[in-house]
Amino acid sequence: MATIDARPIVAAGGEPFDTIMSAVATLAENEELVVLAPFEPVPLEGVLSSQGFSYEAVDLGGGDWQVTFRRAS
Repeated sequence: MATIDARPIVAAGGEPFDTIMSAVATLAENEELVVLAPFEPVPLEGVLSSQGFSYEAVDLGGGDWQVTFRRAS
């Protein structure tokens, strides 16, 4: 499992998309990607869904979200 914590990147005014997509490119066939974000990353969910991933989004409270992406089988 790979994990990207996008919260500090966003808090510093950055954009985590390239970091996340780099992690996606290195995933093994059955490996999951977990993204921690300060909001539900709906655009990312759409991009990865179009690339064959399913996802599960969990509201952690306080505005934080955990989204687990898996390649659809």
